[in-house]
Amino acid sequence: IIGVNKGTKFLTYLDDSKKTYLARLHFGKRSLTGDVDGEILEEKDVPDFSQRQIEEAFSSFLGEGEQIPPMTSAIKIDGIPLYKKAHKGLVVERKPRKIFIYSLKFISFEKNVLTFETEVSRGTYIRVLGEDIAKKLGNIGYLEELERTSLGNFSLKDAVKLDSLNENSLLDASPFLPFPAYQIQDEEERKQVLNGVMLYLGKDLGERILVKEGPRALAIYKKVEGTLVYKPERGLF
Repeated sequence: IIGVNKGTKFLTYLDDSKKTYLARLHFGKRSLTGDVDGEILEEKDVPDFSQRQIEEAFSSFLGEGEQIPPMTSAIKIDGIPLYKKAHKGLVVERKPRKIFIYSLKFISFEKNVLTFETEVSRGTYIRVLGEDIAKKLGNIGYLEELERTSLGNFSLKDAVKLDSLNENSLLDASPFLPFPAYQIQDEEERKQVLNGVMLYLGKDLGERILVKEGPRALAIYKKVEGTLVYKPERGLF
């Protein structure tokens, strides 16, 4: 996703959206990095898992859970990305992070390779999910291939090649933001938004709202904790 002009203001919020991936999990081998690029550390015979066995394993991962980030991630500890520590052969303690798995869909299982689709929250590492699925089935595995197919309401099938881009390719990003829209009520409220004044809405609309005037996005507001007051976080005008 490429942001242009005012569209760059939306990009940081799109990362909060749900993400959908198509993954290929290779059973019978465990790698240092959890993917095809890592050194193979262990090998194991692979049973002929049935679709039912795999789907039963899937069901145990659905919903809210915790996941320990891999050492090959970009998360910083003491100001240094974990992958840089890993390249030096270091392993450090990582705290579990809350994640949410919305769906896991079986596609196929052939020649020790499971192809599946999953929709997950921000911060979910699919390579770790793959390893955990293999472990749940009493085996080992690593990700052979991974493709992100959607981010929020953006789908890979709607992507445009760079050499085909033109003005007609530009989209209004506001409908794709992962929080509700709030329409300003009158001219006074419009002035408040344009001047960066806090809004008392009298109801809870969620952590963030997109303040709009008709189809035009004016600002992103964030709720003041413990109140029904929203404060400006980013102007879009």
